[in-house]
Amino acid sequence: MKKSKKILLLAAAAVVLVGIVLAGFVTQYYLDNRRPNFQKEYVLYVYPDMTAEQVLDSIVVGAQAERPRSVEHVFKKMNVAENMKPGRYVVETSKPSIYVARMLVYGWQTPQNLTLSGTIRSKERLVKKISNQMMVSADEVAAALADSTFLAQYGFTPENVFAMIMQDTYQMYWTASVKDIFDRFKKEYDAFWTPVRIAKAKKQGLSKMDVSIVASIVSGETLKEFEYPIIAGVYLNRYRTGMKLQADPTVAFCFDYKLNRILHRHMEVDSPYNTYKYAGLPPAPINVPPKACLEAVLNPDQHGYIYFCASPDFNGTHRFAVTYAEHMNNANEFHKALNAREKAKKAASK
Repeated sequence: MKKSKKILLLAAAAVVLVGIVLAGFVTQYYLDNRRPNFQKEYVLYVYPDMTAEQVLDSIVVGAQAERPRSVEHVFKKMNVAENMKPGRYVVETSKPSIYVARMLVYGWQTPQNLTLSGTIRSKERLVKKISNQMMVSADEVAAALADSTFLAQYGFTPENVFAMIMQDTYQMYWTASVKDIFDRFKKEYDAFWTPVRIAKAKKQGLSKMDVSIVASIVSGETLKEFEYPIIAGVYLNRYRTGMKLQADPTVAFCFDYKLNRILHRHMEVDSPYNTYKYAGLPPAPINVPPKACLEAVLNPDQHGYIYFCASPDFNGTHRFAVTYAEHMNNANEFHKALNAREKAKKAASK
């Protein structure tokens, strides 16, 4: 009898122990696979040289994991150390630990926005904008922009590649290769140049490249979008009459945009980009113009303006003129105001 009781007690104890173990497994499964574990949405960047420990620490701290051990557990279970993929991942507050581990192992990336906007007057600036937002290195992007063979597959050269780049926001994976990125640039370029826009360019007597060149000059002249169509009209009026464009931004380009003020001696520089010296359009765009500048060249204001100069109000706008005499009056007012301002600055600095 005593032996039977002992067996029953042992059996009961075994059942309880098994129940505890099962409860532990069930609880662990629930915590790892079902219950959300993160208090803050977190954007995680996994570089090729990162270790699983670094990634784990980044997630625990950045996403504010409620149960760090749960994350450790699923990392071991999924063998994240051996299988994780580089990429940009978003850790969401609604997800459990196992989802994050699977995300890393299967490469479930969240697309990255590559935004090209603002003033892009040099390849160095373009390289920086791309490499700062994508995994590719600055050296890789710079090499691509200088590679004639690489760019030839898109129909461009290192000199005119600015025409292919559209200021826009491109959604793609952070791990995209240089070729992936340039493939996307070309795709958006082709999408922009619809039959309607090509017809508008022909109406202006321009090729697609010509439009980009004029748009880049317009972009260099003003930051005021409402002035784009007016200035585009001025340069097209000059171009059609065979007049030299006489565009200051092209001279600035010749000096790598390092001039604080363009003087008459700068206008003598011998460069095909110097539109004071040579008639017609320069060989290629001098910057990456905003789409609004391209649209302005395709849809310019119809007017008789041939000249313009900066406003003496120094508000970033310009004064336009049909005749040279009118232009000289505007220019004299501007230079008078500029000299007075510089004189006032010198007096204030003493």
